[in-house]
Amino acid sequence: MPELRKDPVVGRWVIIAAERAQRPSDFLRASSPRVESFCPFCPGNESATPREVLAHRQGGVGNGPGWTLRVVPNSYPALRIEGSLVREGEGLFDRMSGIGAHEVIIESPRHDRTLADFSDQELAELLGAWRERIVDLRRDSRFRTISIFKNHGEAAGATLSHPHSQLIALPIVPLRLREELEGCLRHYSDRERCIYCDIMRQERRDRVRVVYESEQALVLAPWASRSPFETWILPKTHASNFEDASPGDLLGTARALRAVLRKLDAALERPAFNFMLHTAPLQERGLPHYHWHIEILPSLTKAAGFEWGTGFHINPTPPEEAAEFLRRLDP
Repeated sequence: MPELRKDPVVGRWVIIAAERAQRPSDFLRASSPRVESFCPFCPGNESATPREVLAHRQGGVGNGPGWTLRVVPNSYPALRIEGSLVREGEGLFDRMSGIGAHEVIIESPRHDRTLADFSDQELAELLGAWRERIVDLRRDSRFRTISIFKNHGEAAGATLSHPHSQLIALPIVPLRLREELEGCLRHYSDRERCIYCDIMRQERRDRVRVVYESEQALVLAPWASRSPFETWILPKTHASNFEDASPGDLLGTARALRAVLRKLDAALERPAFNFMLHTAPLQERGLPHYHWHIEILPSLTKAAGFEWGTGFHINPTPPEEAAEFLRRLDP
């Protein structure tokens, strides 16, 4: 029997279409490896990218080989850092100048690696680089939020296969984050507790949607999963801003991220996926009602007319079944 489930944070409804239940093998797609004649992110091609704004190196000189991780401005930025922030109205319509920052985090010098191949320490180094860039960019008073995300695989929107993630600093608080903040504040106003902390308490007690747990982090399939095998990584220590996470929490999150990516690779034969860091606005620090986290969505289904027309998502795989399947895997 299908169910309608409501996300307890943002109030979004999804349809869990159990009668359409699909096994992991139903999502497997034959794919041909992408052939790239030239990769600007590979060592030796540093001149093909803008000059780095951050690099972790074992040798060499700046903007040359010898790095283990590089951060460079995007060559085709969605927003540009140069200029003044101008807001204008035209009748009912509002606009502002396209001010922001758009950076690429080149995660490894190895073209053929994926994050699931990284060690816990290498992933912690990557999360640390995210934090370094947030701390630097929040000094710019034009920026209100920072989005860090990864598109892995062609089906998830990746245009280059070399392992990389992206960062965009925005002069506004985007709708998705604003909905989260408002939902969290409603819960906190009623109960004086963080809703994500409450979700973790309930999920740890029930266990049916827990995928992985360590001392520092919990991985779960959310109650109102939007798509098959959606997973969230929640640090157990409450913090609203990712950049305030301790080194121990970053390492624990890295360990959880590696575990769930390896489980997804084993279950779905290295699927395309998107993941996103959710963190509080830059100038809103130490919020008792918000909790930073990472959301991972494998690219297994596509939005069609019903989804676009209603804002609903149809998920053919109940999160309890997805969590049980992933929990059993120990790659």
